[in-house]
Amino acid sequence: MRIAEIFYSLQGEGELIGVPSVFVRTSGCNLRCVWCDTPYTSWKPEGAEMSVEAIAAEAAAYGARHVVVTGGEPMIAPGMVELTGELKARGMHITVETAGTVAAAVICDLMSISPKLSNSTPWEREGGRWAAQHERLRYQPEVLRKLMESYPYQLKFVIARPEDAEEVERMAAETGAEAGRVMLMPEGTKAEMLAERGRWVAEICKQRGWRFSPRLHVELWGDRRGV
Repeated sequence: MRIAEIFYSLQGEGELIGVPSVFVRTSGCNLRCVWCDTPYTSWKPEGAEMSVEAIAAEAAAYGARHVVVTGGEPMIAPGMVELTGELKARGMHITVETAGTVAAAVICDLMSISPKLSNSTPWEREGGRWAAQHERLRYQPEVLRKLMESYPYQLKFVIARPEDAEEVERMAAETGAEAGRVMLMPEGTKAEMLAERGRWVAEICKQRGWRFSPRLHVELWGDRRGV
């Protein structure tokens, strides 16, 4: 598997926010979000080839109970099913971070699904050469329903503009998502922008009965790798 980085930090998003966790970040993605905060796994994938056994051993060496397998898009990584099996054999709680475009028979304690809204489509970036593929793949309701039926889940949406709430409402209705499992997270890589957007995102959550997720790692350490 191609791995961009393995590091130990706090979970910065979602229902396990603040939990000490090892992050295993795969490299490679089938989407190209215009605001992607890990372009080194998508727009310009980088990383080292590692065996499943070596990845699991390095993750377990930190001594943390929780591990987050993220990306890029980890569900397209060769060896993903085997990796989650190895991590579970070591007694770890596994969160898989995915856009929900691909299903695989992974072992997972929390499926953290982040479906991409239309605000993510790169119509102008790199001349728009990725836009058609991204737009075609970004929302797969059948895959989302399958993942939601198969695992404990959260649906985490990146919100860049107030009108995004209507798109979230449509997706939640089409997939049968429970309101208490829908989370909104302001888009941004700077604490000031997150605070500004977070105030009106919080109001949307209050109005619609959804949950609000900050980005703790950005607030604590800024837009840096390995945190």
